[in-house]
Amino acid sequence: MRRRFNFSKFSKNRFKGLLLWFYPGLGIKRWVLFSTFGIFLLIVGVANFQSEKFIFIKILNLIVFSCGVIILILGIIRLLRSFLNLFLPHADKNLADIMIQKRQLLRGPRIVAIGGGTGLSVLLEGLKKYTSNITAIVTVADSGGSSGRLRREFDILPPGDIRNCLVALADAPALMRDLFQFRFNKTSELEGHSFGNLFITVMTQLTGDFERAIRESSKVLAIRGQVIPSTLNKIVLVARYKDGSIVEGEDQIPKKRYPIETVYLKCMDSQHINATTEAIKAINEAEVIVLGPGSLYTSIIPNLLVKEITNAVVLSSAMKVYVCNIMTQYGETDNYTASDHLKAIVKHSHPKLIDCCIINKSDIPEWLLKRYREDNSFPVVADTDKIRALRYRVIEEDVTSVGEFIRHDSDKLARLILGLIEEF
Repeated sequence: MRRRFNFSKFSKNRFKGLLLWFYPGLGIKRWVLFSTFGIFLLIVGVANFQSEKFIFIKILNLIVFSCGVIILILGIIRLLRSFLNLFLPHADKNLADIMIQKRQLLRGPRIVAIGGGTGLSVLLEGLKKYTSNITAIVTVADSGGSSGRLRREFDILPPGDIRNCLVALADAPALMRDLFQFRFNKTSELEGHSFGNLFITVMTQLTGDFERAIRESSKVLAIRGQVIPSTLNKIVLVARYKDGSIVEGEDQIPKKRYPIETVYLKCMDSQHINATTEAIKAINEAEVIVLGPGSLYTSIIPNLLVKEITNAVVLSSAMKVYVCNIMTQYGETDNYTASDHLKAIVKHSHPKLIDCCIINKSDIPEWLLKRYREDNSFPVVADTDKIRALRYRVIEEDVTSVGEFIRHDSDKLARLILGLIEEF
């Protein structure tokens, strides 16, 4: 038997839903009444203006009309602010400033950044100030620390590098970003885990989908752009050294302390490693593709070992930029010059993967270099002539930020890349 539609019940529910908007504390009622008062003054002013003969009364009606318009506009603006404050992370900003900024960011260039680790998150921090059309394609080969433990215990992809990129692109309040980066100390059974890693793990368990967990986490942090894993396959990074020995596991590779010959991926759940559809789409639509900065063999190259990623970058008409590391990494790039970094990338991918290389040329304070030397880390030698001989463009600029650590300066790097887009 066909069920009859209960119109009275439907109307009652709709009316009840409407009344919820006037619940105390939402800051809606006052501005609705304020706007209504403005409409009332507007109507009174217009109605009496035409019929009134005395000029003084007409002027008075015109004033009433003008007040009605002003009150109505203010009421609407305040009403909109009450709604937006619920969703926007910067409630203290001027509404017009927010709208202008959002529009400008939406018109920004389409940028794809490929890598992982701290280096990629530094780059994203700078880029998000100029565009919201950012896609971070992140490696999922991490096997150490909190990510490795969660990966083994819950059989999920490692969330660590993903979390760093989400926080870097976040437009949420600082407290929310700090919450995601909060790491439990040794007094807890959760020692070493960050809250963000646990959050992504729980979201993956709830949704049954790692990609969806990232999307939901992105909403929580209100990120500018998107963060995408390079593959959803469960992969292990393997290194073959120049002495012929082999080591498995991203976290174990630098511990060998021996020159690396090559790295490759071992897939645990399939015979073929597939790139994520969103990653390929983003590369195809990009205006510029940036590789690095970041650990050469354990953050950048693992993404390029997903062949679909490499092929898409090679075929892309976008400008392709490699940001070379400032310092060598002990156990991974010992004694590497800038050209050695570039050659390693080309060896594992394709000669047409890169158009130009950004190299730091600034001086680093001796006191800081001394501290890095104690960890067997040294400035990367900028052998630009060798890079030009390989027919790649070289850009030498001061792109460092010197503090407790030697890092790329996110603002300098972002401005330099945006300048290249304008040239291109």
